[in-house]
Amino acid sequence: MRRFSLVGFARRGVDPAEVTAFLDQVAGDLARAYNEVATVREQNARIKEALRRWQSRQATTARELVDR
Repeated sequence: MRRFSLVGFARRGVDPAEVTAFLDQVAGDLARAYNEVATVREQNARIKEALRRWQSRQATTARELVDR
């Protein structure tokens, strides 16, 4: 949990510069997470396609062995 510094006597609330810096950090973290999810989804699709091709080849080989 993030705690922000309180501002001086002239204003009430938290330091806007700290809040902005924190929001920038959160936005960067979120962008990196989205990019990582996209990368993992692409890898997943490639792996699934490779598995389908392998299964298809195995099924063809098994049928050829049975037909002999």
